[in-house]
Amino acid sequence: MKHRHFLLHKPHSYLSQFVYGIKRHKKLLGELYDFPDGTMAIGRLDEDSEGLLLLTTDGMMSEIVRSQTIEKEYYAQVDGIITPEAVTQLENGVEIGFKGIRYTTKPCQAKIVADLPEFIGEGRRIREERHGPTSWVSITLTEGKFRQVRKMTAAVGFPTLRLVRIRVGNLTLQNLKAGEVMPVAAFNL
Repeated sequence: MKHRHFLLHKPHSYLSQFVYGIKRHKKLLGELYDFPDGTMAIGRLDEDSEGLLLLTTDGMMSEIVRSQTIEKEYYAQVDGIITPEAVTQLENGVEIGFKGIRYTTKPCQAKIVADLPEFIGEGRRIREERHGPTSWVSITLTEGKFRQVRKMTAAVGFPTLRLVRIRVGNLTLQNLKAGEVMPVAAFNL
């Protein structure tokens, strides 16, 4: 069987899955595109997060992409104007909670984002401007603990308001709009 692969710009409020067993209605990936049977999301973005999600029918590809050799880059809109000192803390690793224990994140790449690329889009309205300024930071990781980026920015005093994954390895959102799917021959990571 020939495997199929897809790039998806996951919109806010969708779960990164195809089945949801609890009775409350949730938006699922299958509502966005007619994916073939056996398609799975590689890694996850939580319901409140947006951005690049890779999907495949090849389980081995999932293991490769989730490995710690593949970089994942996120843009986080944070509460307040993030400082260079906070960015340095992020780069050096910060202590977060994970499965009930304290965990220090691995060193990563982080930088302040002055100009947002167009593909980020306006997204949903986060809050009224009168509640204070926001800023954006880019964080590139090779690990992926549960809600890690959100926990990292909170640990340095700048809680995440909006989170967008823009890159996995060499793959980027390109010009995909929220909810768009692009079939690809292979993942050129």
